[in-house]
Amino acid sequence: MNIIEIIMNAGKSAVNVSLYTLLPIMVVMLAIMRFLESKGVLEKIVKVFGPLLKPFGLGGMSLFAIIQMNFVSFAAPIATLTMMDRQGESDRRMAATLAMSFAMGQANVFYPLIPQGLHWLPAIGISILGGLVAGAATWHLFGRRLSSENFRTASTKNRVTHKKQGLLAIINLAGADAIRLSAGAIPMLIISLAAVNMLEAVGFVHLLETLLSPLLSLAGISPVFILATLVKTMAGGTAYFGVASDLIAQGKFTVTELNASAGLLVQTLDLPGIGIFLAVSSRFVRLFRYVLPGALVGIAVRTILHILIYS
Repeated sequence: MNIIEIIMNAGKSAVNVSLYTLLPIMVVMLAIMRFLESKGVLEKIVKVFGPLLKPFGLGGMSLFAIIQMNFVSFAAPIATLTMMDRQGESDRRMAATLAMSFAMGQANVFYPLIPQGLHWLPAIGISILGGLVAGAATWHLFGRRLSSENFRTASTKNRVTHKKQGLLAIINLAGADAIRLSAGAIPMLIISLAAVNMLEAVGFVHLLETLLSPLLSLAGISPVFILATLVKTMAGGTAYFGVASDLIAQGKFTVTELNASAGLLVQTLDLPGIGIFLAVSSRFVRLFRYVLPGALVGIAVRTILHILIYS
């Protein structure tokens, strides 16, 4: 095992993901969000949809995160979360929105899997439901002791100034934020990718398959899920898509198994996802211990529904 080569390959992959996936999406999404804020559209959307999402512990801005996660990419909600953080959203609502984002499926995995046999419409519906459950669980249970009061930030104090900015200034600010967020995600990506590659190189994946295969067989679960779950957890959704596609092509992963496992394996609560989202703000790191159990509840609900429907 060449450790240096593994680390270098992980670094290249992390930089590629950061520069060619996260950065373009975040530049566009942040520019759109800042433009809508400058025109007062965000305030109107919050007023209209806020009451509808309030029972789930979410606000009107959370609607953008729902749309972005399920219809654009896992990286797109970062723009909404950044805006919420800058506008001084309360800890309790921010935790609920984070939990919702972690629990939902990823558009960048959903859509490529459609040709492989994924039933897209039910997957999207269950994804949104799981996100709402995660938000509600965090707001009403796990994060109930967090502050519900919004706090003023430099962004909220200078919102009038932001409204006077031209389109070019908005794009430049969005670009600066996107570069900062993309660069902040690189260290966690490198570590997670290097870790999974090292585990595979030393034979840990094969050993795990050997040890767990008998137990999974007794439970009627295919051992192929060991590799898929490990890759998903350590390397993220894009890596999972690659592995799932290969397994389907080899006939080791059926369409039924793909759909039954989508609730568990197509979500954002993996090491790269956690690193990318927590890199947005130091506040998110502090809130994560309240976010994690809520996100797990949402993922559990999605997992159960997919198994009931497709098994």
